[in-house]
Amino acid sequence: MPSREIALLTNPMSGKGKGAKIRERAVARLRDGGLTVRDLQGRDADEALDLAHQCVADGVDALVVCGGDGMVHLAVQAVATTGTPLGIIPAGTGNDVARYFDLPRKDPDAAVDRVITADLPRTVDLARSGSRYFVTVLAAGFDAVVNERANRMTWPKGQMRYNIATLAELRVFQPRPYTLRLDDRDLSVEAMLVAVGNGASYGGGLRITEGAVLDDGLLDVVIIKRISKPDLVRTYPKLFKGTHIHHPQYEHHLVRSVTVAAPGVVSYADGERFGALPLTVECVPGALTVLT
Repeated sequence: MPSREIALLTNPMSGKGKGAKIRERAVARLRDGGLTVRDLQGRDADEALDLAHQCVADGVDALVVCGGDGMVHLAVQAVATTGTPLGIIPAGTGNDVARYFDLPRKDPDAAVDRVITADLPRTVDLARSGSRYFVTVLAAGFDAVVNERANRMTWPKGQMRYNIATLAELRVFQPRPYTLRLDDRDLSVEAMLVAVGNGASYGGGLRITEGAVLDDGLLDVVIIKRISKPDLVRTYPKLFKGTHIHHPQYEHHLVRSVTVAAPGVVSYADGERFGALPLTVECVPGALTVLT
């Protein structure tokens, strides 16, 4: 019986360089487990995506990524709707996609073993805007504006940059007027943020779209309407448990398609810069197969 062939695509900078260290152990362990491994590493995101597309076109048995949610996002662009399974060896900071599938996030060897022994892949939905897919959540409000500010900063590095960007944005942020098309219904609302979830969490476990199901054929649209800045700060910790859903300014809608429009917002999805609003996002049922 021929060996299964997988492509292992690594982001060496994931988790402050953790990706490169995990990759070395992963390649050896995968081969010891009987797999034929194409060990790939792009010089940049464009080359990495080209490599991913080529592997899928060549008919590898799975595309496995060693990295964080950004690397998963890249790989999904190549495997979406193809039936080629995606394997994940978490090596990032947030690792929300790995969290969705209960994959080991702190034990790389155990994550590699899941790839080796996986015999019942799980098929889930993806969200799509234009030709681009995402797995987790589209951030389209205060959270996205903070990301945009942080990405313009050159100092400090790491999480502290986002903390400073959050504090800076809190001083000047104002609720945006949003216009949403929820399937065939229009809604206008002034809000702090709008999030479109395929999955339940983003940002390392912030359960903004609490209750989202990966294979229900629906998107979860969460709206946090106008609240005071102190109230926004108090609400933030509740996102880790999903208890923000009890806030009186919280709204939740289940849709197959949503158009989100608001001035001055560049959205983020899977932690990656996604695009300026307005955007239309639709659910693509059964578009992704994951080795679990």
